[in-house]
Amino acid sequence: MPWHVYILRCKDSKLYTGITNNLERRVKAHNSGNGCRFTKYRTPVELVYSEKAKSRPKALRREAKIKSLPRVKKLELAIAQRKL
Repeated sequence: MPWHVYILRCKDSKLYTGITNNLERRVKAHNSGNGCRFTKYRTPVELVYSEKAKSRPKALRREAKIKSLPRVKKLELAIAQRKL
């Protein structure tokens, strides 16, 4: 299975970036309160961006790059993906 880098928008509008090899299952885990500590009390979350990566190391590098972006740039990624 390919790896995915994703951005979630929480109910308080905060953004969370992560990686997974099963995107649907991971979003469900976040919404059930079992995804991670950051999103546990910020449900429901909405998937606003995702991209495929060929391997876990590549996904981790891309995740780190996205996490270093300012919030505005992360939102630009999400908006650009919606237009596609």
